[in-house]
Amino acid sequence: MSTLQNNEPETAIKSFRPLPLWRNRDFLLLISGQGISAIGTQVSQFAFPLLILALTHSPAQTGLITALRGLPYALFSLPAGALIDRWNRKHVMLLCDAGRAIALASIPIAFAFGVLNMAQLYLVSLIEGTLFVFFHMAEATTLPHVVTPEQLSTAAGQNEVLNSSSILIGPSIGGILYTLSSILPFLTDAISYACSVVSLLFIRVPFQEERAGQQQHLWIEVKDGLSWLWHHHLLRFTALVTGGLIISSIGYTLIVIIIAQSQHASSFTIGLLFASGGAGSMVGAFLVAPLQKRFGFGRVMIASTWIWALSWLLFAFAYNPLLLGIANGLSYTIVPIYMVSQFSYRLALIPDELQGRVNSVFRLIAFGGQPIGLALTGILLQAIGPLPTILVLFVPQLVLAILVTTNRHVREAR
Repeated sequence: MSTLQNNEPETAIKSFRPLPLWRNRDFLLLISGQGISAIGTQVSQFAFPLLILALTHSPAQTGLITALRGLPYALFSLPAGALIDRWNRKHVMLLCDAGRAIALASIPIAFAFGVLNMAQLYLVSLIEGTLFVFFHMAEATTLPHVVTPEQLSTAAGQNEVLNSSSILIGPSIGGILYTLSSILPFLTDAISYACSVVSLLFIRVPFQEERAGQQQHLWIEVKDGLSWLWHHHLLRFTALVTGGLIISSIGYTLIVIIIAQSQHASSFTIGLLFASGGAGSMVGAFLVAPLQKRFGFGRVMIASTWIWALSWLLFAFAYNPLLLGIANGLSYTIVPIYMVSQFSYRLALIPDELQGRVNSVFRLIAFGGQPIGLALTGILLQAIGPLPTILVLFVPQLVLAILVTTNRHVREAR
């Protein structure tokens, strides 16, 4: 009898132990589908500026067209967040990936019939960017529903490892495919979105809790998200800092392409240059969980912001493709450390019923300036060239690093 009684608590504890992530079916389906989709996205995003540059021969116009994909962040992220908290998040993700597959597939289809033109590329960029907003608003809330709170940081880190792998693999594949045919990267991305749809269909767990009570007016719910973030000093500051870093560095892809082309690098070589960024990103993704556990959010944010700013200067000294690849790899190591740290930190703080709304406000502040950054980078490149552009964009990054270091809320965060 005593033996049985002593074993009961142990059995109960074991029964409540969460599944290891590698045995969590829904988590594996989620990250595998998104991993395949991320590779496809990297393939097409690598090819898109090359295609526009080949058609227009204008860095400024290339920057403006690629900025169009980021425009929906500024237009739709606030209502999207509130709607995501109302709608079935899994259905939103399914519809968005299906829509993106159709949009990307239209490019090779139009090319095959000889009717591909700039207007269609503008439209595809806008549609893909709009669906991206709704998809990622929903996706940002999924991890807390497929893993336990204790596994959240590790799961986010593993998810970032897959994203980093896509940055490593995608541009290399994109370079090969673009060399074979300029439209093959877009067909590949369309197929990757279809794979994501299939993986989502097999996930059993719902992506939100049951909602109780009457729904408020849409803009009242948006205001709730704004109010929650505004009164959380650290997350508000983090959103503003992230926005500043993104605006000043989002055009790095165009900078690397322009520098590489001036060094007579082929499309395949340029793909390898971006793959070096994926290698660095993968290293950073493996480091983020142990760094956050060892040092806490505040110290990781301070260090990563400084390294982000200082590593940007490496591009100014990249006088050949080899040095450009090294600079890209080193600078990209810090991106997942910064991004995953703040992502897992805010996921753990935001109540589930506010996840969509608060994340939409955060993402608007953090990523809504992408079109400005892309357009500004393109204009600067055309007006003053790569090296002065790098130096001009370094200044705001340096200022942000100083502000982060002197912020009391950041220094005290654990």
